[in-house]
Amino acid sequence: MQTIDVKTLAERQAGGELDLIDVRTPVEYREIHAEGAVNVPLDSIDPDAVAASRNGHGSHPLYLICKSGNRSSKAAQKFIDAGIENVVSVDGGTTAWTNAGLPVVRGRKSISLERQVRIAAGFLTLLGAALGFFVHPYFVALSAFIGAGLMFAGITDTCGMGMMLAKMPWNQCRDGDSCSI
Repeated sequence: MQTIDVKTLAERQAGGELDLIDVRTPVEYREIHAEGAVNVPLDSIDPDAVAASRNGHGSHPLYLICKSGNRSSKAAQKFIDAGIENVVSVDGGTTAWTNAGLPVVRGRKSISLERQVRIAAGFLTLLGAALGFFVHPYFVALSAFIGAGLMFAGITDTCGMGMMLAKMPWNQCRDGDSCSI
């Protein structure tokens, strides 16, 4: 899989038009994204549809960016698995882009998905412990289930709670609240 650092990508972007897809959630994209990036969330990305919509840019590399480079790598692998080889994941993602002082588009802030997962996991763990102590000991299983889920997320780098929270209404963009360019 090809990767590129943010400074090299910015130089190429300044040299002419290129296709840069931000694979984060719409709310993350709305909060801050690299100038020129278009939002196509990882969970709904269709490599064939993206390739078909490139309007003659099919021979040019397709650059994928996320927050840190993890989701863009997963998206790049989806493209490679679909037979589309000319994809490049941006090392360090939007975080590196911002830290390098490159141009960004800022929108409305929201609670990050990572923080939402920590809040929900902490609440459910505390709830399970409290219910286990005050109501019935079997409720401790809720805390154990959340702990096991967090371990699974850490080992596999896949977070079911995060994916579920990303689909919640407060993490979606409404009609008057554009999430794409």
